[in-house]
Amino acid sequence: MPELPEVETVRRGLQPVMEGQRIARVETRRGDLRFPFQSDFAARLDGHVVTGLGRRAKYLLADLDSGDVLVMHLGMSGSFRVALPEGETTPGDFHYPRSENRTHDHVVFHMASGAVIAFNDPRRFGFMKIVARAAIDNEPMLKGLGPEPLGNAFDAAMLAQACAGKATSLKAALLDQRVVAGLGNIYVCEALFRAHLSPKRQAATLADRKGGPTDRARHLVGSIHDVLNAAIKAGGSSLRDHRQTDGELGYFQHSFQVYDQEGAPCKTPKCKGVVRRFTQNGRSTFWCPACQK
Repeated sequence: MPELPEVETVRRGLQPVMEGQRIARVETRRGDLRFPFQSDFAARLDGHVVTGLGRRAKYLLADLDSGDVLVMHLGMSGSFRVALPEGETTPGDFHYPRSENRTHDHVVFHMASGAVIAFNDPRRFGFMKIVARAAIDNEPMLKGLGPEPLGNAFDAAMLAQACAGKATSLKAALLDQRVVAGLGNIYVCEALFRAHLSPKRQAATLADRKGGPTDRARHLVGSIHDVLNAAIKAGGSSLRDHRQTDGELGYFQHSFQVYDQEGAPCKTPKCKGVVRRFTQNGRSTFWCPACQK
């Protein structure tokens, strides 16, 4: 499933063609994705201007001049494809030909500018839902989410407080969207490696006896910032289905230190360890037992 960097990459790709632009009409080519579309879904979008395109955790939020918000989630395989009137594309150094099976174009936005934005989702685990802006804080999908890991509210003190007294593993705590929103398996593995912290370590050890942050918490927050910023700059990671809006693959996977690197020598200088994989909470965890303590 796309994680925060992939969703942020998609947001940045859509922003120039959606933000400040009027939606001429919307096609829904089936009645549902993960959930059925609202009966007035297209009617509440047609003719309205997208005043802002934001992101909350792994969700895209398109604010409309009507006071509604279009909440979008990519699911496992969802992606957007943008076609401009002049047919422009922006292939980069890591561009690969995009497979375009248009039978999976389930929602198509026809913008007044002439741009056409298609949401393609072979597995149909994504979803779109319109929510009134005044009710967005009570939307079940968004309610209870923790702070954004790249926002000002997320710091060592906040993370220590959230983990104080937790008997769960450090990795499980970071994957808990109530602790911090938007992190997934890939970037948690990478951040823990950069901070030299074991995924098996008890989460409570990020806090001292008074509930304040330890040096471990400070190093981990810095590592989370570093790995997310690097991944966003690289356009995300293309493991299975993630592509940017111009069809280009993200390439942060070429910078993985431990994720999917089982059996490789540890990349920490002077460490003689080997990257190992084990199953933790039903997911593959990659780490170096020699230098992650």
